[in-house]
Amino acid sequence: MNEFDDVALLLLIVVPLFGSLSMMLMPGGQSKESWYFAIFISALSLALALVVFANYDYDEGGFQYLTSYEWLPGPLDISLSLGIDGISAPMVLLNGIVLFGGVLVSQTVKHRTRDFFVLLFALSAGVYGVFVVRDLFFLFFFYELAVLPMYLLIGFWGSSTDFGTFLRTKEYGAMKLLIFLVGGSILVWIGILALYVEASDNGVATFSLQGLAQMAENGQFDNDFQTLVFPLFMVGFGVLAGLWPFHTWSPDGHVAAPTAVSMLHAGVLMKLGAYGIIRVGMFLLPEGADNWMPVLITLGTVNVVYGAVSAMSQNDLKYIIGYSSVSHMGYVLMGIATLDNIGLGGAVLQMFSHGIMTALMFLLVGAIYERTHTRDISVLNGLAKRMPKNSFFFAIAGLASLGLPGLSGFIAEFMVFTGAFRTYLPLAILAVIGAALTAIYILRLLARTFMGEPDERWNDLTDSSPVEMSVGAAFVAIILFVGIWPDPLLRVINVGVQSIPGV
Repeated sequence: MNEFDDVALLLLIVVPLFGSLSMMLMPGGQSKESWYFAIFISALSLALALVVFANYDYDEGGFQYLTSYEWLPGPLDISLSLGIDGISAPMVLLNGIVLFGGVLVSQTVKHRTRDFFVLLFALSAGVYGVFVVRDLFFLFFFYELAVLPMYLLIGFWGSSTDFGTFLRTKEYGAMKLLIFLVGGSILVWIGILALYVEASDNGVATFSLQGLAQMAENGQFDNDFQTLVFPLFMVGFGVLAGLWPFHTWSPDGHVAAPTAVSMLHAGVLMKLGAYGIIRVGMFLLPEGADNWMPVLITLGTVNVVYGAVSAMSQNDLKYIIGYSSVSHMGYVLMGIATLDNIGLGGAVLQMFSHGIMTALMFLLVGAIYERTHTRDISVLNGLAKRMPKNSFFFAIAGLASLGLPGLSGFIAEFMVFTGAFRTYLPLAILAVIGAALTAIYILRLLARTFMGEPDERWNDLTDSSPVEMSVGAAFVAIILFVGIWPDPLLRVINVGVQSIPGV
């Protein structure tokens, strides 16, 4: 097992990259063959993620599967240093699950199928890279690799939405996403360079997360520097996490994206932002984090309430889920900002739970849109009689979203609320009100879309395909498993949380 440990994390990055490069060499126009090969690559990626997570030793804790490959020695000191801890291990598993599910339901992609999977695997490799690298230069490199393919995936394979009075084109959604995320990336890069320069001034020029964390622990980054630089990471990474008021790209991006991309976008990509705040901001700038956390938890609370209120006013299924994601990422940001071990553990668990349930929702909405060519809940009435399996799975995902006990969303939100009540009582009360609003718009969605008598136009409507239902059933099983027995995840997460300075 030792030899595998040395290359396990590298393989997590290399396998999807190999899939992306191999796809380029395949002949065009072979959509079915491309899909089969994509299934193989994503299945291999999931298997690696499962093995890595299952073999993480939570008794030992800390970073494991450590390996390093020197890239630029000398004054820059840049290495491809890899390792995972209790925070990144669940995220690696989440990416593997959502990628595999997204590839399986992409059999409907017939236009330039090969190119679609080339970009999808490049994006996935970037996500894996962010979660496992321990060097700021490569973290930023993989961060951009995860973000930039989204523009092409939405711009080429997305869909436009006609609201009657105005049109939201896929090009608009793609460009808006790109502008916001590149803006956030600029702030992150400025913060990384500031850390490097400050470390150089202290005699250790390095991009190594371990080296920089040691300097922070030794007090070599003073309070003024940390207070000045931390908001660069909070806002820069926060843009990708859907932090209010920089969230507006997210619902438009969700709506325009094809099903698999929506699944990865909401299920995994938004978690990169929250992960970046934890891994870079909190680990390297603990005093700055402590000074800015009242601002972050306030903005996170606005996320929760604003996202829920906005979702209540939407009629488009994807827009409802898009604003719901903004609201649920608010819980993640609140949990982070508590600087409380329970609250922060709940934030990480919420990242995993929300990743699964929102990926499931977008999968099911994609199946509905594929058959009805509409996402308007005012006309999608009575679908439970025509699409019973799809409706049942959507109900489970919706109930998980509103925090029903026994499902994954409950324990995650409960931990976030506990941490918030222990630290910021007034904002915690507002967050609970946000949870109540979530129940309103979720139950409204379920009632208007699936209940009642179906319209005559849906008489010939068929249920989701066996492949879609298999993926849906797997996601539902995960939601139930985590909701009933969260211990396997929480053991790993708690170990990671305990290592965060100031928590």
